[in-house]
Amino acid sequence: MRRTSMWRGLAVFSAVLMGLLFATTAITARGTTLRAGPETRLIGLIDDQQRRTDQQSRTLAELQEQTGAALARAEDLDAGAAIARAVAELGASSAGLTAMQGQGVTINLDDAPREAGGELPAGARPDDLIIHQSDVQAVVNALWASGVDAVTIMGERIVATSAVLCVGNTLLLQGRTYSPPFRIDAIGDPEKIRAALAQSSGVALLLQAVRSFGLEFSVQAQTDLVLPAYDEPLTLRYAGAA
Repeated sequence: MRRTSMWRGLAVFSAVLMGLLFATTAITARGTTLRAGPETRLIGLIDDQQRRTDQQSRTLAELQEQTGAALARAEDLDAGAAIARAVAELGASSAGLTAMQGQGVTINLDDAPREAGGELPAGARPDDLIIHQSDVQAVVNALWASGVDAVTIMGERIVATSAVLCVGNTLLLQGRTYSPPFRIDAIGDPEKIRAALAQSSGVALLLQAVRSFGLEFSVQAQTDLVLPAYDEPLTLRYAGAA
């Protein structure tokens, strides 16, 4: 009887120990495989974020449709509601929440083509042949400096809370990933846009890489662009006094 109790106690102790080991492993891994490198985990995080963004976009579209219907009913009952909505739409236009149409430019950015056999040009590093986050940001900053009314990157409307990030040569924008070539559209005066691009020090560095390594940078005037409204969640995570 004593030996049976001893074995029973050992079995219970072993079960508790295994449970602790499993719990420790789960906490350490935090939902990832322990053998996965940082790149694998980063790709998984990006994929998860993109799935959440897609779901949020669908939910937001449904809520916007419900809100529009409710506002329409309110306007039928109260003329003041129609005036309030008109005032709100003026602010929505400035914030990028409404579609815009007009003349402007289309800018295309692309990595440099590799030579036959995948060899690098003389004196070039792999990073010299790709479009970087700083290149995209320099172009967008120059566009805003020229006084444009609206900007999209890969068809995504850029607003005050938008962040342009790159993982390698992949663009991460508002929870979605894009591969080059990158297309940037802007509504504004084409001549003012070209002048602002010419005055930008960041764009000057990009043009130097274009001449040295064959990256693509082109600006084409457009007589009639239609840029969609921003339709993603407006989430402000950090704010501070100016």
